[in-house]
Amino acid sequence: MFVGTHERQLDDKGRLALPATFRPDLQGSCYLAFGEDRCLTIFAAGEFEALATDMMTQVRDGQVSQNRLRAVAGSAALVAIDKQGRITVDEHLRQYAQLQPSSKVIVRGRFDRGEIWCEDFFHQVATVGEDEMAGITTGITTVPLATGSPA
Repeated sequence: MFVGTHERQLDDKGRLALPATFRPDLQGSCYLAFGEDRCLTIFAAGEFEALATDMMTQVRDGQVSQNRLRAVAGSAALVAIDKQGRITVDEHLRQYAQLQPSSKVIVRGRFDRGEIWCEDFFHQVATVGEDEMAGITTGITTVPLATGSPA
């Protein structure tokens, strides 16, 4: 399980320390690929392989475009996790997510995968999600809390 929100620093060489809680599920390596909303997605090898198989089926069924499949496959990189728990994020991936050397990044869990965010993008997306959870977003309805005694 990939959970939690972790502030990290991307070093000058593009290395990033993964949260210690993520590392056991990754078993020494992981896939990085373009994610939704300009984040990078961290996949365990088995999860990425399942995604690839599912995505190829969706392309054949007309549910996903060839262009989307190409974007995910072309962006993906298998990266090793070093003894300090760091991965190296290549330049192409850093440009997509707008990650700058020596900048603060956010690593967040998404249950079956992790995400790496530029701090600014993260706060924009996190705010929308938190507002949805609070029932603030248009179209979201909440059940009012009961007050007083029943009639």
